[in-house]
Amino acid sequence: METMTNTLTSKQAMDLEDQYGAHNYHPLPVVLDRGEGVFVWDLEGNKYFDFLSSYSAVNQGHCHPRIIGALTGQAQKLTLTSRAFYNSVLGEFEKYATEYFGFDKILPMNTGAEAVETAIKLARKWGYEKKGISENQAKIIFCENNFHGRTVTIVSASNDPDARNNFGPFTPGIISIPYNDLNALAKELEDENVCAFIVEPIQGEAGVFVPDEGFLAKAQALCKSKNVLFVADEVQTGIARTGSLLAVCGDCSCGKTCEKDPKTYIQPDVLILGKAISGGVFPVSAVFANNDIMEVIRPGEHGSTFGGNPLACKVALAALEVVKDENLAHKANELGKYLRSQLEAIGSPLIKLVRGKGLLNAIVINDTPDSKTAWNICLRLKENGLLAKPTHGNIIRFAPPLVITQSQIDECVTIIGNVLSEF
Repeated sequence: METMTNTLTSKQAMDLEDQYGAHNYHPLPVVLDRGEGVFVWDLEGNKYFDFLSSYSAVNQGHCHPRIIGALTGQAQKLTLTSRAFYNSVLGEFEKYATEYFGFDKILPMNTGAEAVETAIKLARKWGYEKKGISENQAKIIFCENNFHGRTVTIVSASNDPDARNNFGPFTPGIISIPYNDLNALAKELEDENVCAFIVEPIQGEAGVFVPDEGFLAKAQALCKSKNVLFVADEVQTGIARTGSLLAVCGDCSCGKTCEKDPKTYIQPDVLILGKAISGGVFPVSAVFANNDIMEVIRPGEHGSTFGGNPLACKVALAALEVVKDENLAHKANELGKYLRSQLEAIGSPLIKLVRGKGLLNAIVINDTPDSKTAWNICLRLKENGLLAKPTHGNIIRFAPPLVITQSQIDECVTIIGNVLSEF
């Protein structure tokens, strides 16, 4: 193990959080102090493979020098103006990002939850002003087991008791259907007051649940037939994580949004991005749409003091350039296939199922969701130099930074196999 000197121990750091911080998280007992590429180090200098990537925020790897360079350079020049004035970076970022993802307009925000809230407001306003829905009657369809954030409006669409209990009353106008169920979607789309269907192309928090092939394309077609907006929440799945620039791109890894193969690319009416759009360096999120949708938002109707600030724009520009220049979508596609094949080859009776796409993957542990098996496995993985975390009780996500190499994956699979053999 590597050693580092620090005046604070991991135990002291955890005690400080426990005493002075709200108890709204249940972290793995490790205190991270430094990161580089696919590795992170704790306060004692112990080195770990990061197999969570801050929930896919650090796709470009920890502290990528190009992104950090953009941050420090802009931080010494100008950080915030609010949107009361123009700034010298926002327009450049907006042009680059809209061309990058193939939309007319972008509305920049800060966090993923803010971006989802923005998309909800945009969809409702479009429903009233373009579709002609009567005032206060607009409805939005969501999927069960979704994770779009934790604001009151968003948890109104959740069926997770931890997210909902004692947080009501909830926002009206929410319809919930099973994920990956076209019949349920078609039924709800008969309601003329529906303005949008908001969906994750892959449900990450639900345990990396990948829908049936063709589900997204058919869902989009159903929405189009009923004049309903198809909204893709790619906060976690976007920016090359699933082996293409966007998860709706299917198997295409060209790095562009295109319609050369309608079976593998879907152009959402509204696209929601966050997390890796800044490489995990600064809070940046965005909502994309074409002019006929975005034009319903006018001055004073939506905004954010920090949204579109020059520091965020410069960081996001660098982060998107890294994804393109280092061909991370193609890399995630190829290494994801390799990782899943190697996990399956472990042959442990504890692995009930391996699933995922690109480098967003999970193993389902052969135990009940209320068991501690997956948590205990993650504790043992930590002791052996790999950080991962369970979700939904018996599912462990494996989502390393996209800069990982095949030889590093081999090291990690060896660690995973050895730990599983101990249980």
